[in-house]
Amino acid sequence: MIYPLVKNTLFLFPPETAHRISMNGLHAVSSLPFLKHWIAHQFQYPSTRLKKTIMGLEFPNPVGLGAGFDKNAEHLDVLALLGFGFIEIGTVTPLAQAGNPAPRLFRLPDQKALINRMGFNNDGVEKIAARLKDRKSKEHAPLIIGGNIGKNKVTENEDAWKDYCINFKGLEEVVDYFVVNVSSPNTPGLRALQEKEALRKIFAELQGLNKNNKPILLKIAPDLELSALDDIIALTQEVKIDGLVSSNTTLDRSLLNQANQIKAEKIGAGGLSGQPLLHKSNEVLRYLYKGINGRIPIIASGGILTGADAQSKINAGADLVQVWSGFIYEGPSMVKKICQAL
Repeated sequence: MIYPLVKNTLFLFPPETAHRISMNGLHAVSSLPFLKHWIAHQFQYPSTRLKKTIMGLEFPNPVGLGAGFDKNAEHLDVLALLGFGFIEIGTVTPLAQAGNPAPRLFRLPDQKALINRMGFNNDGVEKIAARLKDRKSKEHAPLIIGGNIGKNKVTENEDAWKDYCINFKGLEEVVDYFVVNVSSPNTPGLRALQEKEALRKIFAELQGLNKNNKPILLKIAPDLELSALDDIIALTQEVKIDGLVSSNTTLDRSLLNQANQIKAEKIGAGGLSGQPLLHKSNEVLRYLYKGINGRIPIIASGGILTGADAQSKINAGADLVQVWSGFIYEGPSMVKKICQAL
């Protein structure tokens, strides 16, 4: 396959530059009808065996693209050509924000890992919603779109629920489900919102607006203590949380080998994702599944690079899976390979 050569070339550039180059290239290639059809034929794996109806939504397959790859909903249709069963945009905030200063995304190639401290850089809910409304008005292939929502950096935690409600109202008509992101390590104080009472307030306010019963899920960190996980499990019985996304990036650098721990120390702050996160995230997933006992679905992410990795998530209790870092390392054939293996 040609992707190893492409990857080696892209890895000569800073990660964010490589991302722009690859997306621009995919747009250019897919603008030609015969190449668009070739891409779909090459990378999609249509199979009735893989269809799943969850949260009232029919997923063509259980392999999705996690939030952060297409933050601003600019690449949905070209990414859909690669066979994803669903795509999550964002994280979206009420106001546009630049995020943290660059460099803020780093590769650790020998362990197929990334460290990021992006900081919810996005165009803001108004502009992103307008982009999605414009797409909705045009003919396009069916695609399940999730909206990952967060708070602006300048918003105090006691007012965070207001930001989530602004995002909900802005995106309600243009996404199929929502994910409340309170678990990114790159917005100061955000993870404090994983506490039970803060979550109770956010979900009570969101569900109060949710007249059309859009699924609203909670995304959690893999670094929570068992007592905090117990609180979340209990909360799913007290307020309407329609599902969980487990999990976000980790702050645990002990998952890296010694050489990469030294590199990570030089890099500084940021969440770790990719292959090293697989087993840690699976442990959290198993604990959540046991506590929830099938009452609500779980979307699992963290360390998926192969079909076996995805299957390990499903065996641990996941209904759907999401990829991100693995997609960078494995390339566009990744989704098809995972679907074939499931």
